[in-house]
Amino acid sequence: MTAKHTIMGGNVNLYKRPNSDYWQCATYLEGRNWRRSTKESDIRRAKDFAEGWYLDLRLGARRKELRTENTFARAAAQFKKEYIIITDGDRNEGYVDSIMRRLDNYLIPFFGEKGLSEITPGLVQEYRIHRQGYSVPRHNKTGEHIHTPPSRSTMHKDICALRQVLKTAARHGWLTHLPDVSLPYKSAGKIVRRAWFSPEEYKRLYTATRNNIETAYNLRHKRNALQLHDLVLFMANTGLRPDEILRIEYRDITIVDDLDSGETILEIEVRGKRGVGYCKSTANAVHTFERLVERHKPQPTDKIFPSLHRALFNRILEEENLKIDREGQRRTAYSLRHTYICLRLMEGADIYQIAKNCRTSVEMIEKYYASHIKTLINAAKVNVRRRKPFAMKSPRNQKNT
Repeated sequence: MTAKHTIMGGNVNLYKRPNSDYWQCATYLEGRNWRRSTKESDIRRAKDFAEGWYLDLRLGARRKELRTENTFARAAAQFKKEYIIITDGDRNEGYVDSIMRRLDNYLIPFFGEKGLSEITPGLVQEYRIHRQGYSVPRHNKTGEHIHTPPSRSTMHKDICALRQVLKTAARHGWLTHLPDVSLPYKSAGKIVRRAWFSPEEYKRLYTATRNNIETAYNLRHKRNALQLHDLVLFMANTGLRPDEILRIEYRDITIVDDLDSGETILEIEVRGKRGVGYCKSTANAVHTFERLVERHKPQPTDKIFPSLHRALFNRILEEENLKIDREGQRRTAYSLRHTYICLRLMEGADIYQIAKNCRTSVEMIEKYYASHIKTLINAAKVNVRRRKPFAMKSPRNQKNT
């Protein structure tokens, strides 16, 4: 009877042919049988040879498989084609453009030539480490190259773009399952409040924008200064997002006498990332709107604010030392929306009504705004003291008195 041995978990068989002293090795791989003579008569050396031979076959098959499978670059190209067409008009152009630049500048250069099956959680972790030391070259005013490590939110956006490409590959059957690309360490980050202006800071801001009108040195500069001042007041009294306010036309705004509050306010039809919604302003926004109408004599389809005047706004923030808040966050035009929400909460407004008026969720407001507003904590209900029980005198003590 011919001697036989099995190694490599049953994947490789060793045997001898009649009238031969050499061991033969055989395996089944890639849909076919493979055989080879070990040229060894000693079984131990024959096993060593068979192991190496089998591993070489597996490596060659793997390389062939990688050459034929789709790469990340192809999946990214497919994602770009689909995403731009399907989301046409539904997502902000700047947001779509940021995803495309993120793919072109960082993800494709790192993952592009990799087969989709090679994108493992370990490789994604290597990308995170690589990204900490690399960014697209940027230069300051002196021409010096500047590199700042990406923030947590930037890395989150990178991974979201990566996941979108992998989902595209899975939909086309190029990937059997999505790898786990979640952050293995430090998964729960510190929740910080959104950058906003406190009542004192907000007063400094609109005082500075008003003074900027008086110091305007020509007609164009004064026109921009007037627009910026009204923009600050309008956003802080409506809670509109910057992209929403750029879409607002004069025909979208109506001055009404509100029956519930007894005040004259603005009713605004808002078109933004959440579709069409409605906003009711504070009474302070009415005078600002009337001033805009009187100054521009607009047509109904004219934009109320064609520009956000970012350069002028940032210059005033820098001059008033308001650009960076205490937590190190940079204030932008979006901070005026955050200011509106925080000021309403400080005045005791209902959080559900604020969420409806700002076209967001109660959860978002509780997470990023309400937890940081000190006036929402009722000290009288926190500093409760249990009443001490009344000490009644016993009958024995009463007789002795």
